[in-house]
Amino acid sequence: MTTTQGIDFRGLVDDADRDGVEKLVVGAVVHTGGRVLILRRSGDDTFLPGIEELPSGGVEPGEDLLTALRRELTEEIGWTGRPVLDPGFVARFDYTSGSGRRARQYTFGLAYHQQPITLSAEHTTYRWLAPVDVDGSDITDETAQTIRDWAGFMAGRNRGD
Repeated sequence: MTTTQGIDFRGLVDDADRDGVEKLVVGAVVHTGGRVLILRRSGDDTFLPGIEELPSGGVEPGEDLLTALRRELTEEIGWTGRPVLDPGFVARFDYTSGSGRRARQYTFGLAYHQQPITLSAEHTTYRWLAPVDVDGSDITDETAQTIRDWAGFMAGRNRGD
């Protein structure tokens, strides 16, 4: 078992393999002050053009989930340093990728530490969104549910559940 911050990364990969998932994706609920970082995809992107999303991207062959998360954060928002994950939080959802493969996204939470946001060419803008405002935003149902799950997790953690 490869457990980091209460998350069994090897178990997540094994679950996906067992379920016939063909592509793994990692994402992050980057948060500060109870709000979540949302990126807007470029309008000329081939997959979900113009949609708002969490920082996320595909796991490369031979790459573990945590390494992929670090790489994607660096590529998409210019993250520097080692991300410190919210202990025990991981959300998941399955979907069909742009190439038609069965994909699973594992999303982890991590606090934003006031470093500059530098967007990749795949994104045009970013904003900070409160979880209570997900219904009025331009995000997928899966992303909205992930944000709700994170907010519930954090509320439980703050209560000591």
